[in-house]
Amino acid sequence: MSELDWPTGFARTESQNRERNNRFEASLRDSIDDLESELERLDVDDWRLSTDARHQKRNPKYPYADASPDDPSAVVRWTMDGDQFAVACDAYSRLRDNVRTLYLYIREKRKMEQRPVVTGESEFANARLPSGDDGHAVVAQEPPHEILGVERGADADEVREAFRREVQTVHPDHGGSEAEFRRVKDAREAMLGE
Repeated sequence: MSELDWPTGFARTESQNRERNNRFEASLRDSIDDLESELERLDVDDWRLSTDARHQKRNPKYPYADASPDDPSAVVRWTMDGDQFAVACDAYSRLRDNVRTLYLYIREKRKMEQRPVVTGESEFANARLPSGDDGHAVVAQEPPHEILGVERGADADEVREAFRREVQTVHPDHGGSEAEFRRVKDAREAMLGE
C-alpha cells in the first residue's frame, strides 16, 4: 500500500470541493510516463510520485490500473542540483487528472526556464522545499496569467493577443493537444471574466 506524502504546509482542497475534470484524455499511465519524461528533460537527480493508491511491486512508479483511491491527490518530489522540490495537486476528483496536472505544470515551467529571459530566480523556485520542510513552500497551481505569459493585470487586448500566440502551438490542428488548448482557453476566459 502506498501512502500519500503531502508536503508540510501545502494547502489542501476539501474533498467536497474537488472538481470533475473531463478535459484530459490521457490515461494515468501515460500521464506518469509524460511526467517522467519532463523530469528527465530537467535532468533531475531522482524523483518519486506519491499517491494513496496501491502501487505495483514490480514497477513502483505505477499505481495499479484500477487505482481509485479515496484520496485522489498526487505529489511529485525530486532533487535537482542538491535542492529538494515538490509540487502537489488535489484539485480534481480523479487521480489521473491530478497527476496530469503535475505533468503539465512541470512542462510549462521547464519551457519557461528555456526562454532567454532573466529573472531573479529559477522558474522552479516556488517548488523548492525549504530546508527542514518547515512549511513555507507553495502549492503548485499555475495562475491564468502565467499560462498565457502576461502580467497579472494585463488588459483585455494583451490577453487576447497572448491567447492567439499560444494557440499557434497548443491547438490540436497545430500539433498540440485538446487538453493543452482547453488549458489556454480556460486561462483566457478566467482573465477576461467570460
